[in-house]
Amino acid sequence: MSKDPRQLEQALHHHFDNIALLRTALTHTSYANEAKVPTQHNERLEFLGDSVLSIVTADFLFHESDRPEGELTRMRASLVSEDALFQFAQEIDLGSYLRLGHGEELGGGRTRPSVVSDAFEAVIAALYLDGGMEAARAFILPFLTEGKTAEEDYKTHLQEFVQQNPDEKLRYEVEGESGPDHDKRFTVAVYRNGERLAQGVGRSKKAAEQQAARAALHKLGQG
Repeated sequence: MSKDPRQLEQALHHHFDNIALLRTALTHTSYANEAKVPTQHNERLEFLGDSVLSIVTADFLFHESDRPEGELTRMRASLVSEDALFQFAQEIDLGSYLRLGHGEELGGGRTRPSVVSDAFEAVIAALYLDGGMEAARAFILPFLTEGKTAEEDYKTHLQEFVQQNPDEKLRYEVEGESGPDHDKRFTVAVYRNGERLAQGVGRSKKAAEQQAARAALHKLGQG
């Protein structure tokens, strides 16, 4: 049973004038195929949302970085990949709002990356159609800021630095979480051979780990 789409509005930071747009964005083809009355599904919205996401991401990277075209292209691909979108979607619990057919429901569609990431793009399109580019941009940018931090991959830099001494080992530990389900904040600490180096806070455990690694690099004179 999917949640009421109106409950999702808080996480989207947008009140829909046309709630049908959001409902369609959350409707998988399997649900539409099983419906007794004609029902729109989210594939067309997914197409539009992909383009909106791409332009917002390109604009963000262009203004936030002076890197060459090749690196910007790689960074954009990373930020709009299925893995990244699935992670972003999990942060707003998007899977629980999807309308799925019986078979897709039983098959774990609510946690299937391809299904959930496609719906995330469709939701972006719904925001764009209902509130314009600014509504879509306001929703997308916090994820891109977090994702760009993760894309820098401070964890890898810290691992490479620490492994200069083979006896040293890193460990990440979640120390706390706060906030409602749609807007959680995780606190993660990084330890080197049992010594607490630093902590980080993020909207996901992955993002918090990156922030902890970044703080540790700074403490060790590497950031």
